[in-house]
Amino acid sequence: MPGLDWAAVGVAGASLLAWSWLLLLRGRFWQIGPRLWTPGAPAGVPDGAWPGVAIVIPARDEAPVIGRTLPSRLAQDYPGPLRVYLVDDASADGTADAARRAAEGAYRDRLTVVEARPLPAGWTGKVWALAEGMRAAAPEPAGFFLLSDADITLAPQTVRALTARAVGEDLDVTSVMARLHARSWWERLLIPAFVYFFGKLYPFRWVGDPGRRTAAAAGGCMLVRRVALERSGGLERVAGELIDDCALARLIQRAGREDGGPGRLWLGFDEGVCSERAYGGPVPIWRMVARSAFVQLRCSPLNLAGTVAGMVFLCGVPPAAAVAGIAALAAGAPAASMSALAASGLAAWAVMAATYVPMLLWHSVSAAFAPVLPVTAILYTLMTLDSARRYWTGRGAGWKGRTYASPRSHAGRLNAAGPKG
Repeated sequence: MPGLDWAAVGVAGASLLAWSWLLLLRGRFWQIGPRLWTPGAPAGVPDGAWPGVAIVIPARDEAPVIGRTLPSRLAQDYPGPLRVYLVDDASADGTADAARRAAEGAYRDRLTVVEARPLPAGWTGKVWALAEGMRAAAPEPAGFFLLSDADITLAPQTVRALTARAVGEDLDVTSVMARLHARSWWERLLIPAFVYFFGKLYPFRWVGDPGRRTAAAAGGCMLVRRVALERSGGLERVAGELIDDCALARLIQRAGREDGGPGRLWLGFDEGVCSERAYGGPVPIWRMVARSAFVQLRCSPLNLAGTVAGMVFLCGVPPAAAVAGIAALAAGAPAASMSALAASGLAAWAVMAATYVPMLLWHSVSAAFAPVLPVTAILYTLMTLDSARRYWTGRGAGWKGRTYASPRSHAGRLNAAGPKG
């Protein structure tokens, strides 16, 4: 039927237009930028003016990685006061002892191991551990808190670079998206896409634009100005959040500054910030995404339906149109409509793959995975649906032996101000 043929061409063409818009007008989300170290970045802080930094590391059953990652925090080449607070969040694997062994040597005096008090009702474990670390650090003259996951390693001058940018640009939250572990086949298929989709949702350059309301952060390496945190009401305001990094960034942005403007955020990349957490096969990755994907959609069935439809439209239509058009031409279908269908699908697929290549290369993954992004998108869509199923069946979000009901009160307050972006 000619009418249906041209309707399919219209859908494929619309998908191509959508990808063209994403390529050109979505904050260059597909580029690996901004970078922490750039020629135009602040070179440093005046001598004697480097603020104190307290590094807070929440750790629950992290003995396998803490011995490799903690020394990179302790050995930071930072000219100001620096202390590391590792919060043992009821670990059952000897995380605290592993941390103390890792600190033996020249930098032992920089480490304080904090035994977290029992988890109160209404708090998620990570946010409570962060609060416990900040409580322990309260007497220190720290102008900044660096919130850093236990699996993260930092290059020797990372804290210096973060602080220089935060001071030089008067930022309230300065965070770096860690380069994630992507060595197994399943990790190469799925992990770069995690950051790619995150960047498409929260374009990093828009996060750093004071004229926009886009608020996001990367909790693995997140430098927070102390006075901005206090002005926003502190971690108590995000106590029940599962996606605590973005919730905290949004809270600080909306709390504003003394001059009446919004809190200032920066989010970027750096080669020296890496995650040592290996996922291996698909099941741990699935669990990692499913625990919070529906929360990211504010537990809304309407948002879920829109997300599924959007993934099908953006990532499913191009390859389907290309294959259908080529197959129809081979079967002798009308050349004009099927040629247009195949051309539109191939073009959209090519743009999609091209935008994915930089993220693959950043994670040292072959660009050959770029055309397979539609398959990866299908898997992420299924993870999101599974996240919704867990919520609706009362299973909540599970992580390291704890299960949380999806947040309502905090999320409702923080999201009430309207859409981001």
